[in-house]
Amino acid sequence: MGLWQRITRIFRAGTGAALDKIENPELVLQQTIRDMRDRVPELNNSVAQVMATERLLQKNRENLEKQVVDLDSKIKASVKMGRDDIATAYIGQLQQAQVDLERTSAQLELAQSASANALKARDNYVLNMKKKTAEAMQLISAAKQAKLQEQLAQTMEGFNIGDDASTFNEMREKIERRVAAAEAKLQLGTSSVDSQMADIEREAMDIQLQDKLLAYKQEMGLLGAGSSNAAGKQIGAGSSAPPSEQEILEQVIETEANEAKS
Repeated sequence: MGLWQRITRIFRAGTGAALDKIENPELVLQQTIRDMRDRVPELNNSVAQVMATERLLQKNRENLEKQVVDLDSKIKASVKMGRDDIATAYIGQLQQAQVDLERTSAQLELAQSASANALKARDNYVLNMKKKTAEAMQLISAAKQAKLQEQLAQTMEGFNIGDDASTFNEMREKIERRVAAAEAKLQLGTSSVDSQMADIEREAMDIQLQDKLLAYKQEMGLLGAGSSNAAGKQIGAGSSAPPSEQEILEQVIETEANEAKS
């Protein structure tokens, strides 16, 4: 193989590879559909010309047929009038008209066959064009789907699940550490001296409220003498050992029960 042939082969191979890369199947198919549709008007014009020739030959044959009939009548009239010279002239014209009629009839048959074939070819082309168009549209849809799948594949290739998983784990650990620290601070806050003092203050407030409640009931005469002495003793002894809330409630319930019996 010569050097020039090798260079030519390399150039063609490189050009073909470059064209394959830049060639868009979707655009090529759309252009093919447009080209097929653009041929339809040209094909219709060709069929119309063939049919026009058929129409013209049909009219010529009709005129020749009338001419033959007319010449035959003239020949008969000339013979009847004894004008053989005129009849002879008409006979010559009749013979020529008959020859023209035969030739036109033969041409008309060919034109009719050509018109039928042209119409059939046009119909076949239109049918094939519709079929190819439907196939092209399916291919275009497949090309679009393939393009989307390629883009998705490229996206998935660029997505490294390992890196993101490590990021999630790192963030989870940080959040868990913050939650644990917050819970520890909350636990320390609830178990501190201030918290215990707050509980004592709330207990003392409850005791004062119960004492006021008993004082109101005593003032209103709702408590008996025994219960009032017991309540007074308990209130007087409150500085050393104040009664609990449960004990005060039990005393109130007992007093109300005694009053109900009396």
